[in-house]
Amino acid sequence: MTNKKLPDKTVERLSMYRRALLTYHASGKHHIFSHEIANMLHITPVQVRRDIMLIGYTGTLRQGYDVKELIDIIGKIIDTRDGQKIAVVGIGNLGRSIMGYFSGKRTKLTIVAAFDSNSEKVDKIYAGVPCYHIDRMVDIIREEGISIAVISVPGEFAVEVAETLVMAGIRGIFNFSPKPLNVPSHVYLQEYDVITMLEKIAYFVKKA
Repeated sequence: MTNKKLPDKTVERLSMYRRALLTYHASGKHHIFSHEIANMLHITPVQVRRDIMLIGYTGTLRQGYDVKELIDIIGKIIDTRDGQKIAVVGIGNLGRSIMGYFSGKRTKLTIVAAFDSNSEKVDKIYAGVPCYHIDRMVDIIREEGISIAVISVPGEFAVEVAETLVMAGIRGIFNFSPKPLNVPSHVYLQEYDVITMLEKIAYFVKKA
């Protein structure tokens, strides 16, 4: 297993491999070839083999990869031993959907707090997660040892929220707001733009 820092896209694909492999293993299958993984994820077998070689794992010509071993190795690379805590900022339709979808999906990543400025949402439980007023965000993040935050607030509030999260000690941000963010180099930022994704799909549909 490798200890070196992996490229962003490799880590992203490893997560996809693990998700596909968990489903595959649950069906009672114990070995898999690179072309089978590739078919499930609509990528090339060459890419699969490169990624798996990069993490120091190899299969056999006769049986391919041991599914359980590969799942465990990917877990050791992506996960931390004690797990990491997540906060969601903005409990509108999107924020609640994210919390509901993610609930119980991973044992090493847990959403433990939500924040909103709407007093009608504060002190309520969403998908098993307590919602606090946004004014308490810094204190709760520090008390709970939260390291990752999801921003799902309107664009006009995103920059202020991100700055507060960084000040609170957050080291990773997933930005679902339409406002691009700038964060310090020690904070890992992932941005998701629904419009861009739909325009990308529209382009390829147009060309079909």
